[in-house]
Amino acid sequence: MAEVQRTLLLVKPDGVQRQLVGRVIARFEERGLKIVGLKLVHVDRALAETHYAAHSEKPFFKGLVDFITSSPLVAAALEGPNAIAIVRAMNGATRPHEAAPGSIRGDFAVETAQNLVHASDSPESAAAELALWFAPSELLSYEREIDRWVLAPAE
Repeated sequence: MAEVQRTLLLVKPDGVQRQLVGRVIARFEERGLKIVGLKLVHVDRALAETHYAAHSEKPFFKGLVDFITSSPLVAAALEGPNAIAIVRAMNGATRPHEAAPGSIRGDFAVETAQNLVHASDSPESAAAELALWFAPSELLSYEREIDRWVLAPAE
């Protein structure tokens, strides 16, 4: 079995406003990933600026912060084998016009500035982003009966 990972998924304000949260989250559950944390958050500027700190010197930084703080979003912690790569692939390319049909952005997004979802891009960013968005007590560990039908047995 591949390495079990945890990763962050954000359904951004446009996804909440367009009432796509359930459809987006359902895709990851249907794929077999486990939700280990989930919450609706109205992000303040400090959290937004910390989350997007890597882009702080870029001209689009203010727009990112303004957008992510404009309305509530849903933060989810997802777990499963290769979760980071799976979530990013399911989200699709950052630019919706480059996103494959069947991906979230390929099916629902039109503009890069409002591309519905965010996902961690590496194990390091997943750990940092999960710590930013969730307290340790908000991330759960539990067994699912379906895992024997989704995951390969441990060797």
